[in-house]
Amino acid sequence: MDIILYLLHFIQYQHQQICWLINFICRYIPLKQWAFDDSHSPKYQKFKIDQLPVIKTFIKQDWQFLLEYYQWKYGKPVKPVKRRNGRTIPDDTVCPLCGAPHHYIYDNNGGNGQFQCKICGQTFSSGENITTPFRFTCPHCGNTLIAKKDRKFFRIHKCVNPKCPYYLHNLKKVDQKDLDEDYGKNKYKLHYIYREFTVDFFAMDLNSLPKHASSLNFSKHNAHVMSLCLTFHINLGLSLRKTSQALKDLYNINVSHQQIANYCKTAAICIKPFVDNYDYKPSDTFTADETYIKVRGVKAYIWFIMDAASRSILGYQVSDNRSVGPCVLSMRMAFRQFKELPKNFRFIADGYSAYPLAALLFAQKFGDAFKFNITQVIGLTNDDAVSKEFRPFKQMIERLNRTYKQSYRPTNGFHNIEGANYDLALWVAYYNFLRPHKNNHYQVLNRVDMLQNADNMPGKWQLLIFLGQQTILNMQRGEAANCS
Repeated sequence: MDIILYLLHFIQYQHQQICWLINFICRYIPLKQWAFDDSHSPKYQKFKIDQLPVIKTFIKQDWQFLLEYYQWKYGKPVKPVKRRNGRTIPDDTVCPLCGAPHHYIYDNNGGNGQFQCKICGQTFSSGENITTPFRFTCPHCGNTLIAKKDRKFFRIHKCVNPKCPYYLHNLKKVDQKDLDEDYGKNKYKLHYIYREFTVDFFAMDLNSLPKHASSLNFSKHNAHVMSLCLTFHINLGLSLRKTSQALKDLYNINVSHQQIANYCKTAAICIKPFVDNYDYKPSDTFTADETYIKVRGVKAYIWFIMDAASRSILGYQVSDNRSVGPCVLSMRMAFRQFKELPKNFRFIADGYSAYPLAALLFAQKFGDAFKFNITQVIGLTNDDAVSKEFRPFKQMIERLNRTYKQSYRPTNGFHNIEGANYDLALWVAYYNFLRPHKNNHYQVLNRVDMLQNADNMPGKWQLLIFLGQQTILNMQRGEAANCS
C-alpha cells in the first residue's frame, strides 16, 4: 500500500509539472503565425502595405473675409508681418489657400523656400499651387504627408513627423547596432508611406491584342489548315518552326512559321472575347501568382488568377514589369462577373506586396463592395497555421505555372510582347475549354455543348473561333444599343 500511495503522489506531481509547462508554453510561446516567421521583423516591413491615409478636403478661403472676421471677433485687425531679420520675400508670393498677399506671409525656414500664411496658417513651398481639393494625412498622427518621390506609375507620400507613433513603434524593433551605423535607419521602412497612383488602371482596356493579323479570307490555305496549326502549336506545344515541319512531313502542306504566327494572332483576336466573357460561375476562393518568361532575352511576367474550386483561369496578363499595374488588370478580369464580392471571399497569394496594394486600390475605387484581404502563404514550409491551411491553394497556382512553362519552354522565349499576348490568350482558351484535366476525371473544365459535337481537335478550334466571332458581334450590338 505504501508503494501504491507513493506512485499516486508521484503521478500527481507529474500532472502539476505538465500543467505548469502547458501554461508556460501558452503564455510565452504563442502558436500563431508570427511565432514562426519574421513578419514582425523591421526588415520584413518593406513588404507590407500601410493602411490608406486620412483624406482632408481643402476649402478655398478669402483672406479679406478672414480679416473682417478677426476684426469682429478680437476687436483688432491682423497686422502685416514685421520682418526683423531684414529678409524679404518675393512680391508675387501669394498664399495658395486664401490668396493673402506677401505682406501677410512668413519666411518659415530661413530663406529655404518654405512659407506660412499669417491669416489662414497654411504652410506651402515657393511656387506651390493648391489645385487638388484634398490633402493626405497620416492615419496615426494626423500630420500632412509630404510628396517625396515620383515613380513610373505612382507618387510616394511620406509622414516625416519624428513623433509619429507608427514611426516610434517601428524604430523600437531596430537593433541598436544598426542605429549606431551611418544611415542605419535607411535600411528599414520605418515611416508611414502612401502610394498615390497617377495612372487609372481601371480605365484601361482589357481586350487589347495585336492589331496586325491575317484575315479569315484564306487565299492559299483554308480554316482546316489554320486549326491544324493551332493544334500542333498550342495543344502539342511545338514551336512555330516544328509546327511547319510537322505539317510538311505529315500532310505535305507548306506553311511558313511566320504564316503560322499570323494564324495564331488572328485566332487569338477572335477567341479572346469569348474566353474572357464566358460565364465561369466563380466561387468565393481565388488564388494568384506570377511567373517570368523571356522576351528577346529580357524578363517579362505572366500573371494568373485561378478559381480554386473549378481550376479555371479567370484573370491573366502579360507585362514587362512586376509592378502593381498588371496585378490590378488581372484582378479586373477575374472580378468581371461580380457586382460585389461574396461575403466569405478569400484571395490567396504569396508574400509579394503588389497583391495587398492592388486590394487597397479596389477598396479605394469601389468601396465595401470590393473590399477584401489577401491571405499570404509565405515560404516553402508549413511553419504556421496559415501556411498549413492554405498551402494546397498555393500549390494549385504553382502547378499551373509549371504547366504553362512546359508549353512555353519549346519557344525559347518570345520576340515581342505581342507574341506573348496572343500565345497566352490561346493557351488559356486551350486550358479552360479543350484540355482534359486529371482532377476533373479527364474532362474539360468548362463544358460547351457546341464543342462536344466536334469529332477532333481541329474541329473544336474552328468552333471556338466561331463562338468568339459571335461574342464580338454581340458586344458590338450591345455598344450600338447603348449609343442609340
